[in-house]
Amino acid sequence: MGSHRNALVAAVRQELAEARGTARAVLAAAETARGEAEHRRRLVRDAYAMCLSQLSAAREAARDDIERRFRGEAGRLSSHLRGLATVSAGGAAGAPWRLWAPSEPEPGDRPGLLRIGGITFDERTALPGLIPLLDAAHLHLDGPTAALDEVITGVLLRVLGSTCPGDVHLTIYDPEHLGGTLAPFVPMGPSFVGPGGLGSLLDELVEHICRVNETVLAGRHSCLADLVAATPGPRPEPWKLVVLLADRATAAELTGAQRAQLNRVVRTGVSCGVHLVIRGLEVEDDPTVERITVRDRGAATCTSFGKLPIRLDPPPPAERIAAFCQSTADRMRTARAPARLADLEPAKYWTESSRHGLVAPIGDSTDGTLIEVPLGDDPPHALIGGPSGSGKTNLIYAWLGSLATRYGPEELALYLLDFKEGVSFARYAPGPRDPSWLPQVRLAGINVNGDREFGLAMLRHLGEELRTRAQAAKRCDAGKLAELRAEDPDGHWPRIVAVIDEFQVLLDGRDAVADEAVALLEDLARRGRSQGIHLILASQEVSGIQALWGRPGLMGQFTLRIALPKARRILADDNLAAAVIPRFHAVVNTESGVAGANRVVRLPDAGDRSAWRTLQRRLWRTRPAGCEEPRLFDGDAVPRLPGVYRPSGRVPTADTPVGSSPGAVLGERIDVAAQPARLRLGRMPGRNLAVLGTRTEEACDVLAAAALSLAAQGPAHFSVVCLAPEAERGAARLVAELPSADWYDASDVHFDLPGTDVPHYVLGYALDAAGIEHRTALRTLLAEGPERRTHVLGWWRSVARLRDDLGGVGARFDTIGAWVALDVQGADLAPLHPQPGGPVWYPRARRALFFDRSVHRTPEVIIPYEVNSDHT
Repeated sequence: MGSHRNALVAAVRQELAEARGTARAVLAAAETARGEAEHRRRLVRDAYAMCLSQLSAAREAARDDIERRFRGEAGRLSSHLRGLATVSAGGAAGAPWRLWAPSEPEPGDRPGLLRIGGITFDERTALPGLIPLLDAAHLHLDGPTAALDEVITGVLLRVLGSTCPGDVHLTIYDPEHLGGTLAPFVPMGPSFVGPGGLGSLLDELVEHICRVNETVLAGRHSCLADLVAATPGPRPEPWKLVVLLADRATAAELTGAQRAQLNRVVRTGVSCGVHLVIRGLEVEDDPTVERITVRDRGAATCTSFGKLPIRLDPPPPAERIAAFCQSTADRMRTARAPARLADLEPAKYWTESSRHGLVAPIGDSTDGTLIEVPLGDDPPHALIGGPSGSGKTNLIYAWLGSLATRYGPEELALYLLDFKEGVSFARYAPGPRDPSWLPQVRLAGINVNGDREFGLAMLRHLGEELRTRAQAAKRCDAGKLAELRAEDPDGHWPRIVAVIDEFQVLLDGRDAVADEAVALLEDLARRGRSQGIHLILASQEVSGIQALWGRPGLMGQFTLRIALPKARRILADDNLAAAVIPRFHAVVNTESGVAGANRVVRLPDAGDRSAWRTLQRRLWRTRPAGCEEPRLFDGDAVPRLPGVYRPSGRVPTADTPVGSSPGAVLGERIDVAAQPARLRLGRMPGRNLAVLGTRTEEACDVLAAAALSLAAQGPAHFSVVCLAPEAERGAARLVAELPSADWYDASDVHFDLPGTDVPHYVLGYALDAAGIEHRTALRTLLAEGPERRTHVLGWWRSVARLRDDLGGVGARFDTIGAWVALDVQGADLAPLHPQPGGPVWYPRARRALFFDRSVHRTPEVIIPYEVNSDHT
């Protein structure tokens, strides 16, 4: 038992000894491995420290290289950018305020950018902060009001200082301070728009943009800037720079229509030279809107630089603004002014001869030299064109005034016709306030837009004059004719100048008037030059010029072309001079409008009535003996029955000799001589008159004029039959002037009238009201009366009623030899007209259509005299 235990202990001890030995061996191996690991760690740490040191050194070296290259590149780039800024915003547009001075651009240069501040990249590199405006953008500013006003002041000064005086028209809308915000710019003459005027201002801008767009498109350009660049000479239109300093009330009261107009200007204004500078109003996003947002401490951002901040420049000194504006205003005032109307006058009146043509200045050039315009064998005729408001009438005034002071009435005769609604030529004829007239004027027609027949009458008169001169020239050769003219000044034909303003009215319509007018114009234009007859046609409508372009033979005769600003189709298609000249200028071209023959003339102000009246009276007082007063035709005036056609006392008795065919005066013919329209009432069948229409006053005047003129010619007996209450007043006034006349009304009307020893005239007012029971007697009187020297002058209110009185449907109108139609349509007159379908006649006030079967081939338009009125 004991030995077994000892053996077991020995075995345990042996195993423990072996385990301790193994543990010591493992421990020794671990110690060895740890030592090796520690050594390797030390090696890694040493290597890492060395690598980190090397990387740090490499990084510092790379950073130094990058910084060196950055500074070099930034310096070069900044230098380039400053050079570009100097080119893009040179002179007054980009100079700092301490170095600022106004500078004018070179001819042909386009506007550049404008400085508002600086952009700083680091302490050593700064660039100018530039924004676009003219021909590029609108400005919209947001931020503190005081800071925005300073920015706007600086922008305006740079714009005005970097453009030519007058090239920028400044408009300021400042309802809160009534223009006081930009008061230093007052010497420049800006347009101030007060409270409530924003709507009309926007409407005017839209109209201006539409007009400029028409001009640009006509020249096949994309914008006004391209048109200006393609055409040499002065800028045609100033830039319109509109500053809108809106307050809260303006923004709240802005209507939908006004906002729509504002957005239209934003979208389309830049291409037409219209630019907005807006503070206090929101506008729609558009590529042309440059938005500037001002932050605190003078910092701002704008669209062109994104989020890059701009350090704003301080505002320009107030004294610098005042000095610049005053000096610029003084320069504009002291510039050479255009010639006055008096400057066109010669040293001595009426010393020129028109034998070889007419030459007279109409204005001057920019150096003060007078520009003369010829009329003669070449060029023989002139064409003037320009839109409404371009100065066409003023040009004609200047030209006629210059001619009238050089050529006397023996050398020059003027025929003036104005088809627009106005009295442009009334100044040349005597009037109630001024008895003087221009001695050279033979005829002046005003307010004839509704009386194309008068224009035709003037052309007929000129055609007769042309034939008279041509026949006289055939009777003697040119040399002898010159001798006769030299020996006999009284036999010298004056040159005729016929001015037709808005001539297209005469050529409008496809009717007999237009056809005959074209034929007469072509004859006068072709043959007139050799006989001293010259035409001046003027129009503000493109349609009028196109009417001539459609007739090359006629257009080719008008080699003298005068184009006013924005005129179209006057000059050749490739001649854009009229599109770029400013107001109060004209392009004179004597070679049918070709581009190489332009002369730009500044026109005087010839519309001053007092200045013209002084000149005209001076010429009128020196007129030669026998100089007759010109004929004035006013389409709006109603001629009175001349006193010579009224009986001076009682109607002559039967003892007074009687003419064979007395003539009844019905009205005034629309012709040059103002002759009356007469109806001969002889002892022939059908010598009766029917007045047709419902205009009572005019019908009464026609009958009264006929009766009074017949009474003035010799013994006659009158019977007045009045069957219409509305005509009683006119009929009674006629009887008052013809006290021996018989009076019949509805109560005692009859047509079985006794015979007389003198001509008997039955004046019937509304004979269609006589009734069926009197028709037979009336027909008998109409058929048999003229042979017994009894004539009916009656008024029927329609053609149908006249037909009923003559026998109804199918009745013949042989007993009505003459008729006067008032407000009766042409088709209704077909039964009385010699041609099927009736005349081409559209009734108009105080005009009538007169037809006498024994005289006329076609009816003629007359003006019924004013007889039964309170002032006759």
